[in-house]
Amino acid sequence: MTQRFYVTTPIYYVNGSPHIGHAYTSVVADALTRYHRMRGERARFLTGTDEHGQKIEREAVKAGVTPQAFVDDVSRRFRDLWPKLGVQPDDFIRTTEARHVEGVQKWWRKVRDAGDLYKGTYKGLYCVACEGYKTEKELLPGALCPIHERPVETLEEETWFFRLSKYQEPLLKLYAEHPEFVLPETRRNEIVSFVQGGLDDLSVSRSNFTWGIPVPDDPGHVIYVWFDALFNYLTAVDGTAEAEFWPPQIQLVAKDIVRFHAVYWPAFLMSAGFPREKLPTTVWTHGYLLSGGRKTSKTPGLTAVKTPGTTDPVRIADVLGADVLRFYLLREVGFGQDGEFSIPGIIGRARAELGETVGNLLHRALPFVGKYFEGKVPAARDEDLTDAERNLRARIAALVAEVGAAWDTLAMHRALELTIEAARTANRYFDETAPWKLAKSEDRTRLGVVIAHVLEIVRVVAVMLWPVTPTKSDELRHQLGLDPVAPLEGADLWPAGWGGLATHTVVRPGQPVFPKYDPATEAAMLLSLDVRDAEATPKSTPKTMSTEEKTAETAAAAAAAPAAPAAPAAPAAPAAPAAEEASATIAYDDFAKVDLRVGKVLSAERIPRKDKLLKLSVDLGEASGPRTIIAGIALAFPVVEALVGQQVVVVANLAPRDFGKGLVSHGMLLAASSPESLSLATFPKDYAAGTRVK
Repeated sequence: MTQRFYVTTPIYYVNGSPHIGHAYTSVVADALTRYHRMRGERARFLTGTDEHGQKIEREAVKAGVTPQAFVDDVSRRFRDLWPKLGVQPDDFIRTTEARHVEGVQKWWRKVRDAGDLYKGTYKGLYCVACEGYKTEKELLPGALCPIHERPVETLEEETWFFRLSKYQEPLLKLYAEHPEFVLPETRRNEIVSFVQGGLDDLSVSRSNFTWGIPVPDDPGHVIYVWFDALFNYLTAVDGTAEAEFWPPQIQLVAKDIVRFHAVYWPAFLMSAGFPREKLPTTVWTHGYLLSGGRKTSKTPGLTAVKTPGTTDPVRIADVLGADVLRFYLLREVGFGQDGEFSIPGIIGRARAELGETVGNLLHRALPFVGKYFEGKVPAARDEDLTDAERNLRARIAALVAEVGAAWDTLAMHRALELTIEAARTANRYFDETAPWKLAKSEDRTRLGVVIAHVLEIVRVVAVMLWPVTPTKSDELRHQLGLDPVAPLEGADLWPAGWGGLATHTVVRPGQPVFPKYDPATEAAMLLSLDVRDAEATPKSTPKTMSTEEKTAETAAAAAAAPAAPAAPAAPAAPAAPAAEEASATIAYDDFAKVDLRVGKVLSAERIPRKDKLLKLSVDLGEASGPRTIIAGIALAFPVVEALVGQQVVVVANLAPRDFGKGLVSHGMLLAASSPESLSLATFPKDYAAGTRVK
């Protein structure tokens, strides 16, 4: 890993109040900064506000204030938001600040002196909301901007042009030799295709309004807002003690502005004399958070999208907690993909993974410490360990390594999934070793070994969660008798080794750090966040499906795999209403070929662009670890987290089924379907994972 880390968010355009989309990008940047700091690196996190342009000038006129008064107010809202979300940028830059204005004019002169600016006249189709020109082939029917769905304007004016066409081949060489410059790959392919299609010179000044940075030596022009805004990443550190952080390792952007960052920005820097090693390392593009299938941001008319429930990050953090919101944003969606955002989804994840898995683990173990070990962490000597502990340590060590690797590749959702799996592993160990039985047998040595291992795993999990849930992680550590996480340059705090919780540490039990919400509390939370009743379907209430959904689900009721070769697909099909409709009889030996096992659902997540499919991790008690099962039951489970912890019946000896794009199912769930609902086959009492169903 590098010894320094510089991450930037796009500076946010101040045409309206901050929303959940802004929060998402900033929480990602904050979590990455915290992760790199706890690995011992020097880290820097920059964010800010973009405050120039024709759109701002028009919005200020509509509001009856000066442009400066308008941007002062909205920029303050962004700055005030971050502490409420636990976001701690090292710098907050505004494009109206003198340091930025002077820096942009400096770099304009550098580009001009390189011969890459010339004056001319431009006529084109301009979207004020984008602050950019559009080609006719880009527009939607009715001459609408494809991003903002509002009419473009025909604009003709004198302008300064940037020789973007000169940089077509250097840009293509950059993408070919450094494919990491644009990630994920799908976005890089789009950018390469765009540049290969030919680059026209770019208009980089405006003369039909005045709210912008004046062009040096040409006061009738203001600098194009994107030339202005992009240089913020440099003007924030240029000529300061922080200049050593340049260039950024990660520049986070949403997919609607990737072209500006992956084409115009490196071309500007090349023109200004920057070699490859001084260009940003990676422009990392994330998808949209969707609510009701639409972006959770602004509509073309600058009014809030009318989606059920709020998308105001402050309200959500006030009701559910900042750490819970942060966890959901990074856990729910693979970085780079679009993902559905919902209040019930936040609550479901918090309940299943934070409350019932992490918080519950700590509060299962702490009472034993107080009752049997005088409130101190018991000893776990090497000579007292069994294979159960040795296997447990090996499994946790493997997970810790995988979590770190996931963070290093910005697979935060995977890092959190594996972190929660570490807590689940400890819960299973707790169940299997049954410390309540050990306490009755007065085997204090064995009991101490078990409790010490569970508490150590809580410590490990708290550290791995810290970049995302810093407040709650430190509360977990407090109850373990430990100080808050305190990153120190050069000190790697990643829990790669065992034994960070010392024997005889005095624990400090308290209220559950992650409470398990009861139905009444959940209902009150949903109500306070304006969630309609239809969204808040209780996990015990099956979904009523339409005729179309029932037709689509008939084949998928067996969940995840093709029908078993030896016929037992029948248990998952709709029940036969009459005896004469029953399947043909089979011999007992045929049925005996089907290996039915009890499985426990460890995680469940939606698959992008696969509305009917869920990806499940199911524990069958196998040494190889949990299985991945692709199940066609998404329509029956609007809150997928409700599946976590459920016992299910799995056809364990089916051949794997490949759904394409890396989705392979290793089993099939049994379910029953009726005209009203679909229900998974389950049991009224708990059985050990892997128990044979006869």
